[in-house]
Amino acid sequence: MPQVKDHGYASGVSEQLIQLEPRIGVVSPGDRAKWEARARFLAWGGIAWHFIEFAIAIAAGVAAGSIALIGFGADSLIEGVAGFVVIWLFTGSRLESHSAERRAQQMIAASFFVLAAYVSVEAIRTLVAAQEPETSWIGIGLAAVTAPTMPLLARAKRRVGEKLNSSATVKEGAQNMVCAYLSVALLVGLLLNALAGLWWADPAAALVIAAVAANEGRESWRGEGCCDAC
Repeated sequence: MPQVKDHGYASGVSEQLIQLEPRIGVVSPGDRAKWEARARFLAWGGIAWHFIEFAIAIAAGVAAGSIALIGFGADSLIEGVAGFVVIWLFTGSRLESHSAERRAQQMIAASFFVLAAYVSVEAIRTLVAAQEPETSWIGIGLAAVTAPTMPLLARAKRRVGEKLNSSATVKEGAQNMVCAYLSVALLVGLLLNALAGLWWADPAAALVIAAVAANEGRESWRGEGCCDAC
């Protein structure tokens, strides 16, 4: 019995199967509202923590004469501003706006550049002047808490950014990773200063972190890295 080939039917089935396949970074309108709310929640939580970091780091830095701690506090303040950018992005008429997304990317990139410039200048100045900070156990405790928690926040923000296909959200999460790197460098520097008297370890590590921040800013300004950030 000859087989009957119905190419039209097969084509229709193939199209239906393709439509059933999940699309990365695309969510339904109902789910998108949920993920946008989650993005705002993570941003507000990050902002609250960063301002706590800012207050503790600046106070401890001034007390100990530690440029690294003061720089860490400045980093926290910049990250708090980046969190406000994400909230601005997912509010009102800017929802799903490509132009608003691009502006948000550029604003976050600018905050990376400011961070990189500030840390670089202060680290070099500290090395040249051979300024030896005092031991700050408060700073050591702050860095010890921040180092393991910031990657968790960054991972959560990255997941939300990938779901919303939002480079700005992913990059704002990547800035939390820069905070984690900086806190590790701060922790190592403060410990080496406290236990071994190696005061220069802190500003030297800060220069590496500044290079990472500058690279993140460059990628964000170019609109790269929706799903490939740290």
